[in-house]
Amino acid sequence: MKLYTKTGDSGSTSLVGGTRVSKADSRLEAYGTVDELMAFIGHLLDKIADTTKLQGNSFDKEGLIKELTQILDRLMAVASLLAAEDLTIEKLPHISQDDTRTLEIETDKLLEGLPLLKYFTLPAGNEMVSYAHICRTVCRRAERRIISNLEAGNAVPHEVTRYVNRLSDYLYALTRRLAHELKARELTWDPRGRK
Repeated sequence: MKLYTKTGDSGSTSLVGGTRVSKADSRLEAYGTVDELMAFIGHLLDKIADTTKLQGNSFDKEGLIKELTQILDRLMAVASLLAAEDLTIEKLPHISQDDTRTLEIETDKLLEGLPLLKYFTLPAGNEMVSYAHICRTVCRRAERRIISNLEAGNAVPHEVTRYVNRLSDYLYALTRRLAHELKARELTWDPRGRK
């Protein structure tokens, strides 16, 4: 079987279920942004796996790699649900309340022992931390695309929106934990301004 089918040359593609829609459809915007998020998280996972700077610390590097791999699996389920026609959604893997709760638990663990912040953090200070911030911002964009898809009248399981919202919180917590473990300075924005 060839990789290219030529069926999308006219600017349309098929949903899971067979209906053809425009490649500019809100469903494609939503699952395409989730796909982009997966690529960024996969790259972050590879950066974490390859670094020696996280070894020897109290940080559970292998546990984080497993978490991020599980997140990629759950995001693939999110993308498939967003790519599906309303009638085919029930046949696909779902995002459960347990998936969302796991993110909440892991977010709390990442923040344990970190100093409280008085100001917003800036997405800089260390290459890996900055990359985790990119993942966070793409996740926020994916969330906006999912909401736009929902507002366009397409079926989106409620737990999908909750999961992606919690994922952006998790990714923010990850930026803070990585900064701490890598001994990177957390740059903050003071709303009182700088001269």
